[in-house]
Formats: sequence, C-alpha cells, structure tokens
Amino acid sequence: MTSPQEPPSWTSPGGQDPQGAQPGQWGRPPAAPPAWGQPVGYGPVPGYGAPANGRPWRPPALQPGIVPLRPLSLGEILDGGVRAIRANPAVMFGLSAVVVTVATLISLLLMYYLSGVLAGSFGDLTAELDTELGQAAAGELDSAASLGVATLISQPVTTIATTILTGLLVVSVSRSVLGRKIPVREVLRSRRVWWVVGFSLLASLGVALVAGAWIASVVWFAVQDMVGGAVAVGIVGGLGLLVGAAWFTVRTLLVTPALMLEGKPFWQTVARAWRLTRRSFWRLLGTYLLVLVMMYLLGQIVVLPFSIVAMVFAGGGELVSFGYLATLSVGQVIASTATVTYTSAVVALLYVDVRMRREGLDVELGRAAAADAAAAVR
Repeated sequence: MTSPQEPPSWTSPGGQDPQGAQPGQWGRPPAAPPAWGQPVGYGPVPGYGAPANGRPWRPPALQPGIVPLRPLSLGEILDGGVRAIRANPAVMFGLSAVVVTVATLISLLLMYYLSGVLAGSFGDLTAELDTELGQAAAGELDSAASLGVATLISQPVTTIATTILTGLLVVSVSRSVLGRKIPVREVLRSRRVWWVVGFSLLASLGVALVAGAWIASVVWFAVQDMVGGAVAVGIVGGLGLLVGAAWFTVRTLLVTPALMLEGKPFWQTVARAWRLTRRSFWRLLGTYLLVLVMMYLLGQIVVLPFSIVAMVFAGGGELVSFGYLATLSVGQVIASTATVTYTSAVVALLYVDVRMRREGLDVELGRAAAADAAAAVR
C-alpha cells in the first residue's frame, strides 16, 4: 500500500483486484429466496428497479483530486488543466513565471545584441534598395530582417526552458490527481527532467536532419535547372514533412510524463510511451491540437496590447530599440506562462487518462487515495 507521503507507483500497470479476483467473482452475497407467503412474480417496487435507460447503476468514480479516477472525457481533461493550476499555484504559476522570465530576459539580451550586430550586415545588403524603395523603407526592411534572424538564433534558449518547465510541472499535476500538493523545492529535485531535455534535443536533431534533407533536395533540383522537380519535391516533401512532424509529435507526446513519473531506463521508457499512444492516436491528436489552437488564441490576445504599445518605441522604423523589445518581452512572459502551464497540465492528464484506459491505473490510484484517507483518519 502506498504511503501518504510518497506518490503512487507509476511503473506497475495494475488493474487487477486483490488476490487475482475478477470483479463480480467475490464478495457478492447469494440471492435470498422469497419470504414465505410472499407472492412470486411481482415486479420490483417502483423507484427501486433498474434505471429507465436499462443500464445498471454504478457508484460514482472516486475523485480525491482534480479529476475522477476513471477514463476521462474531453471536457474533464480541459477542466482538469485549470484545476491543476488552481490546486498548486505556487508551482504551476509561480515556478512557471520565474523560469519563463529568466529565459525571456536572456533571449531579450541576445536579441538586442545580435540585432545590433546583424543590422550592419543587412544594412549593406539593403543599401542598393535605397534608390528604389527609399531610405525609410530600406531601413525598416533592415531592422525587420535583423530582428527576425536574432529571434531565430535566441529561440533555443526559450525552447530549452519550456522543456524543463514542462517536465517539472508534470510532477505537480501527478500529485494533484490524488489531491496532494508538492512544494517547489521538491519539484526542483526531479533530476529526471534532464532526460526530458535530452530527448527533446534528440527529437529536434532528427527533425532538423529530415528538414535539411528536404531543403537540400529542393536546392539540388533548382541548381540543375529542373524547375518542375524542385516544385514537386518542395510541395510534396513539404506536405509530407508536415504530416510526419504531426505524427511524430503525437507518438512522442507522452514521453515527457513517462520519463518524469516512471523509474525505468531512458530508452525503455521512451519505447513504452511510444506504445501507449498506439491505439489512442486520433484522440490524442484531436485533444492536443484543440489545446494548441486555444493557447495560440490566448497568447495573441495577451500579446496584442503589448505589441501596440511597443510600436510607440519603434518610431522611424527602429524595431531593434531596447524599449520595443522589452515591451514585447513583458507580453511574452505573461502569455508563455499561461500557455505553457496549461498545456503541460493537459499533457500530464492525457498520460494519466491513457494509462487508466490501457492499464487500469485508476485502480492503483484509488488504493493510494484510500491509503491517504486512512492515514488522515488516524
């Protein structure tokens, strides 16, 4: 039996009743014969028979925490993401805000420095356009190009920070499922988060190699003056790359919570998480895509006012001013904190849901909840 202080065992599938008994095979008293003198053949007393829809009555699922301990519906997963944030705001919002702020500050300084360095290079390239577009238009093009390249270069900082944060938040959500609350200092002790970072880097490297091969193929056809081949490879390869990226993202969606919550070796855990998604692909894809669209809209709503204010600091087309970048960064911190936190909570709940459907994890979690209740009574 799991102690109240320790999280449940996420490694054993579970799903069996004690001593190997199956539901309905033990603990059911034999049917009593009708009492002497009672008429036989009368129907049940009104109000005590089977429900009108013909389905047998079942007791409500146990819910010690943010979601009921049974396979979850879409609404329960989406609502559970909000409940996870409210259950432990110190970790879900406090820790998230700190990590996102530090990452955004580093990115801001890199962007400001790199945009200034790159501005001279793009200024040389756009000098010939001064006579055609005008000096002001060429200056805006120079600023936009240098800012875009600087943003692209500084993006890995934000990506790594987001990956670390996602892994840490999964631990908090797993405890909230049982109604437990984990402090920030205990979350930060989760060293397995570096496995999550390692897997993210390996996955990114694989995607980059495939994308690089596609771009190289398009360039080769173009250099050989095979315009038709370049267009065909560009369109077909681009669509294939998009579909393949979506498929790979869903098949590896549960790797992060599996690495954080299961105590198995790295590749064994990755392979197990891959297998968990085998018969749940479309449900995972639909839920994750819906959450991404919701979070994108939320992020745009949050960032839009800061973008309008930032344009005040961009007088004369100077997009690389520190005031412009700092104002945008404030909006990015708020938007990223909200979106990353909620998305991480949903991914963790998807992992719990798949395991309850496939491995009967709800039985094991119910035993842990019962142990918590018994300890609280004592």
